[in-house]
Amino acid sequence: MDLTDRSQVWLALAALSGVLPEDEAVVETTRRCEFDGGAALWAEVARSGTPASEQGAVRIVTGQTLVDVNHTVATDLATGIQRVARETVRRWLTTTECLPVAWTAGFGALRELTATEWSRFDADGSAAPSSAGLCCVVVPWRTTLVVPELAAEHHRSGRLLALARYSGNRTGVIGFDCVPLTSAETAAEGFASVFFGNLAAVRHFDRMATISHAAAVEYEGWRRMLGAIGLPGPSIRAISLPEEAPEASPGDLAEARTRFLVGTLPFVLVVGSHEPRKNHLAVLFAAELRWRAGDEFSLTFIGGNSWASESFERALAALQRAGRPVESVSRLPDRMLWAAYRLARFTVFPSLNEGFGLPVAESLAAGTPVITSRYGSMREIGERGGAVLVDPRSEHDIATAMGSLLRDDEVHAGLVAAAASRSPRSWDDYAAEVWEFFTGPVDPSDQASPVA
Repeated sequence: MDLTDRSQVWLALAALSGVLPEDEAVVETTRRCEFDGGAALWAEVARSGTPASEQGAVRIVTGQTLVDVNHTVATDLATGIQRVARETVRRWLTTTECLPVAWTAGFGALRELTATEWSRFDADGSAAPSSAGLCCVVVPWRTTLVVPELAAEHHRSGRLLALARYSGNRTGVIGFDCVPLTSAETAAEGFASVFFGNLAAVRHFDRMATISHAAAVEYEGWRRMLGAIGLPGPSIRAISLPEEAPEASPGDLAEARTRFLVGTLPFVLVVGSHEPRKNHLAVLFAAELRWRAGDEFSLTFIGGNSWASESFERALAALQRAGRPVESVSRLPDRMLWAAYRLARFTVFPSLNEGFGLPVAESLAAGTPVITSRYGSMREIGERGGAVLVDPRSEHDIATAMGSLLRDDEVHAGLVAAAASRSPRSWDDYAAEVWEFFTGPVDPSDQASPVA
């Protein structure tokens, strides 16, 4: 091998140590090889390698697209990002030649999935290879690597950065949002640091498929900044997420009626995790304005993965002590969520910033009107019918919209009809478009006009 070629040094370090090297290790090893030859390479292998008894086999993969789904296969629960990755990769497994992979402990290397991890994509196991469970280390070389989730851990980002620079792989990533840049005050403490590490890696990727045009505008602003350090950044294309809500069975609807409805009160639904950006405190305040104005309705929040939600929980508990029909539910099966959408008179989603806003699209796909924010991706979805657009920073604006949909049957019926007339867009459509963008021939217009 050519010890002055950083690509070959990257491959040798990955294959011989069973650990994907970070950028600094590749650069410094190549420099030392200029003076010490192969001895410098073997010294770095010895320093960074994992004992064979711990790592198992190392497989170099070429000619097959690898899909990094580490977060998505780690749990049966699903955030919005995990839902996107899970629904997309499920379809790729049946229509393409791809290999889902996760990471070893400590994010040292990519590996094959365990049988349990395969089951989170494929319940009957039909898509899993016969080798599932062996979990050998996988090194992608001059092939394609796709990351359909947010890789936001320092070691993972550092190894993806070097992989994108030196491995000769074609690389693609789904871009969800730039909240830690544009709305930093709503991000979890410390998250900005890991997000910036992710951007450091992604700046060396070839292509990014953002989940909305609004997200593409955010990422395009970031990409333009890269010119200051002499990098072009990835080609960016907006490929909007689906608007799909599976039908609810009669049994699920009956179960959901028993679970959620309070007598004959109209049922108002809020879907999303309890975090500052979702603006759930404003929803509680707006709801109390409506209750004090004499409106009668029940209010249910469905969501998990909460953080910085203490103020919301205190406000919720105070309303419950006052006898208001309001509750918060987590860890709900998807089938109950689809039923809840269909039972709701309307949903409320006044988020301050979203890459897409799946609950808006899902509510409208279920034929249920939604109150949502009047800018960004939420406007992008809602302005095509079935939504009332409000200023999410004004509780009174939210309350006014709630009052209109509770009291005015004619307005409500018009929104229901508008939601029903929207053009459908499925997960099949989305998965096919993203796959074609990541693996199809290079289009010169991608770099010149990324958000057209």
